[in-house]
Amino acid sequence: MKKLLIVSFLLSSYFLQAQQTENIIIITTDGFRWQEVFDGMDKDIANDKRYHQNDSAKIFEKYWAGDGESRRKKLLPFFWNTIAAKGQLYGNRLIGNMVNVSNNQWFSYPGYSEIMCGYVDTAINSNEYKANPNTTLLEYFNKQSVLKGKVLAFGAWDAFNRILNEERSGIPVIAAYDQFGGANPTANEKLINNMVQDSYRQWSEECLDVFTQYEAMEHLQTKKPRVMYIAYGETDEWAHSRQYRSYLDAAHQVDAWIKKIWDFVQSDPQYKNKTTLFITTDHGRGITNKTKWTSHGASVDDADQIWFAVMGPNTPATGEVKTQTQVYQKQFAQTMAKLMGYQFTAEHPVADFIPSVIK
Repeated sequence: MKKLLIVSFLLSSYFLQAQQTENIIIITTDGFRWQEVFDGMDKDIANDKRYHQNDSAKIFEKYWAGDGESRRKKLLPFFWNTIAAKGQLYGNRLIGNMVNVSNNQWFSYPGYSEIMCGYVDTAINSNEYKANPNTTLLEYFNKQSVLKGKVLAFGAWDAFNRILNEERSGIPVIAAYDQFGGANPTANEKLINNMVQDSYRQWSEECLDVFTQYEAMEHLQTKKPRVMYIAYGETDEWAHSRQYRSYLDAAHQVDAWIKKIWDFVQSDPQYKNKTTLFITTDHGRGITNKTKWTSHGASVDDADQIWFAVMGPNTPATGEVKTQTQVYQKQFAQTMAKLMGYQFTAEHPVADFIPSVIK
């Protein structure tokens, strides 16, 4: 009997350990509104000839449904078929679940810095701000002996080299049109590098998301990092361009790419049942005045309103969180640290974690 109890205890301990987060993949899609996440396509914007790219019929055919739950599933099927079943989603203000940025700028550099530092540096007031003087969560992770050299970031926007302070932190940051693969890239890395360099450049400081995705997937599958950050940008760029169909298409594509990431994670022994996805955005967009959905910043009402989703082995599978509560972007960093079993400390204050995310 004693032997059986010991075996039972050891097995229980093994399975308990196996259900903890050992790897984390952090994903952002720039300026993607909570309104589309939780309610799907906005018919007023889609009907407006200033935004539908001369084809409102195509938008309605692809993304419209008579109720919000069906619309959001059409737009983000992985979010609502998988994360809603196995993870958590926060930020549906229609039911009083609120997530906000804490910084008073409501645009990208301050938002990404807040996500990564767990702290609002009021000196960061421009997207052209210098290399981030604050320690990021990624830099902290890279200082841990078991994670060192296994932390990196891929971002569509060239500012991530400064936001994550690649030079000081020593973390590889492949941003915009950077080459990747180091001094001896593989055949696949060379091919992607050549495609990036020869591609059409819609934006001078930002590559198309497809290149960021393929770079990240190649590295994930071959180098097996423990901590990876992937930052997509087209949702913001198409919104600024007043192109609602392309904005929705970009979000729909990101959802499909996240599914591919998760499918690989769950097929690989290093990652399966030991990896957390943490997905969010840097800022919101206008909604009170529908014409301001293209914009954000402190002068745009509601641009401080955001959302996040999380799924992994030590996050309760509660789906859409419907309790009336308030959480903040600055809490994300410590939450991700706790999921990995760490207490994030830095030379600056770090906001507390979100308890409901962690078992």
